[in-house]
Amino acid sequence: MFTLLCLGDSYTIGESVPLHESFPYQLTQLLRKAGYDFHAPEIVAKTGWTSFELLNHLAHIQLNNHYNFVTLLIGVNNQYRNLAVDDFAKDFEKLLKTAIEFADHQTKSVMVLSIPDWGVTTFGRSKNEQHEISSAIDQFNAVCEKYAIQNNTVFINITEDTRKAKGDTELLAADGLHYSAKAMKIWAEKVAATIAQALHHN
Repeated sequence: MFTLLCLGDSYTIGESVPLHESFPYQLTQLLRKAGYDFHAPEIVAKTGWTSFELLNHLAHIQLNNHYNFVTLLIGVNNQYRNLAVDDFAKDFEKLLKTAIEFADHQTKSVMVLSIPDWGVTTFGRSKNEQHEISSAIDQFNAVCEKYAIQNNTVFINITEDTRKAKGDTELLAADGLHYSAKAMKIWAEKVAATIAQALHHN
């Protein structure tokens, strides 16, 4: 049985959608359908968490020593609270190193997902008239991508998929801020393809 650890914030929990429609659960369902035997995902995430809060929480809980695969999706709340990108970079580097340790130092088993752009949501649109949210998200994502590449982990861009919500409200959850099961299925499919490829090569 394969194990999966998902680290993050509201996007990892699947705020505003039922648990089984969250991206980690859709991901395991896709992998099971593809014939891979996966445990239910272990999720360490909370709505509103910044990179520092996730880091702090991980320092105080007991998890399994190792997982076959680890996903990391964090940073939107740093941007939302106007926290410095430089501070995020320090936290993110530590988080990624922690994720790699959880993956038993198999760097290609760690997948960094880019931060969704809440500036295109119903909630964010009025605040994003000058695209300032979108460009700030791009800055945070540049940090995520840089460290993902430096550490030989997998970087998966889901930001462009989330930006399609501008013309497709079905990608948004009922609260107008978070993403729907339909959107999370797209993320899950991207991660599932990466995991299936890794398992196929083993």
